[in-house]
Amino acid sequence: MADQATFEVEVLTPEGEVFRGEAVQLSTRTVEGEVGILANHVPILAGLRPTRLRLHLADGERLEFAQAHGILQMFGNQAEVLVEEAMPAGELDATALEAQLEQARTRQEDQEAGEAARAAAARDVERISAFLEIAREN
Repeated sequence: MADQATFEVEVLTPEGEVFRGEAVQLSTRTVEGEVGILANHVPILAGLRPTRLRLHLADGERLEFAQAHGILQMFGNQAEVLVEEAMPAGELDATALEAQLEQARTRQEDQEAGEAARAAAARDVERISAFLEIAREN
């Protein structure tokens, strides 16, 4: 992969920068489906779903992150991945995620909670479920 064209990638969360560097390929999941980005990709702006974010670097290294909801923007050979949360896939704790998932499901099913609280819990269930699947695969 060392001779392939690269593009600048930034992965940002509200807490700060998770990754900044050159990549050969970026793979993730949008609300419309899976997407792979290569250098000189046409401009794109897409909503992101929780999934495994894969970055293939020019030196052959592959980085993987658990990515929460967010936005992908590709313009001018630069990709920005703006997500609520991103963690290195190898740092996920399946046991902790199982407990978080149970709590989120309880909040989602709470009939006394308001509609907004149940919707937030549903987003948490989606995110935690994706992170748990990634943790179990590693």
